[in-house]
Amino acid sequence: MTSNAITKRGTQNLNKPSKMFKSSVYNLQEASKDQVQQFLNSFDTVLSDCDGVLWLENNAIPGSADAMNYFRKLGKKIFYVTNNSTKIRSDFAAKAQQLGFEASQDEILSTAYLAAHYLKGIGFNKKVYLLGSNGIAEELKSVGIRHIGVGPDPVQPDFKAMVPSDLDPEVGAVIVGFDEHVSYPKLMKAASYLASEECLFIATNTDERFPRAGSGYGIVVPGTGTLVRAVETCSERKALVLGKPHDYVRRFIESSGLDPARTLMIGDRCNTDIEFGVRCGFQTLLVLTGVTSNKDLEKIRNEKKPPLPDVVLPKLGDILSLIPS
Repeated sequence: MTSNAITKRGTQNLNKPSKMFKSSVYNLQEASKDQVQQFLNSFDTVLSDCDGVLWLENNAIPGSADAMNYFRKLGKKIFYVTNNSTKIRSDFAAKAQQLGFEASQDEILSTAYLAAHYLKGIGFNKKVYLLGSNGIAEELKSVGIRHIGVGPDPVQPDFKAMVPSDLDPEVGAVIVGFDEHVSYPKLMKAASYLASEECLFIATNTDERFPRAGSGYGIVVPGTGTLVRAVETCSERKALVLGKPHDYVRRFIESSGLDPARTLMIGDRCNTDIEFGVRCGFQTLLVLTGVTSNKDLEKIRNEKKPPLPDVVLPKLGDILSLIPS
């Protein structure tokens, strides 16, 4: 990334607990050792996205585990905050541990968990039609909420022959997450349930695409936002979105009692992770190992288009080489 060294204004602000780099985007690699140490001293809590920041698919990004474990060694509180709804929290913790991260289930905040927590919190006692995966299904089951819809939908010879009796009258909510089995009949059912104004419409997140190893070679993996917008279009309704950067996950995080001014949010995309951090008043660190590329960041900087991260690194593990010995 092409960027100027930290300016006098940035240096003066570096020892403040928050909003240190709000005037621009700074490459942390260009900071002095003292400035890096001041940066490390300025936060007590680390929130990190997972896919694209810590790992890609089933492979840890080099140095990411060492960096997160180093933060923990310094006494920082660690939380893994992911919009990925395909796994339950214990599975995320197990994956993190297998890839070398120190992590526990209680440190994982996923959108599957948020969906179940939200419905439980409002006393929901009907059934959920789930256009999503087993991660959401298992989290719903853990709080006693019934659901249908997981897996391939048996496609009728003529899907247009679907009739009201094909719908479950007990359904009172539709949840849209990532569903590799999405189909036209599933979209029909979701929209048909949502034809009732009393039916709740919940989305885990609206990420446009997934970070993926090899994505630089032109492979795009559509994200959950693709499915959410499809259901919003055919149902003519807007979903309540629970994941980053929206209000529910923000209120959930803030209820834990952390100090926003002394919290760092690490992410790989500006329109979810960094915007979430900015909305919450956290410091923000963007890494370029996921969705937002160096080219994307330069465009955002040149257009001065928010949200802008406070600092940037090519990859999270690079911070280890900057730490004063």
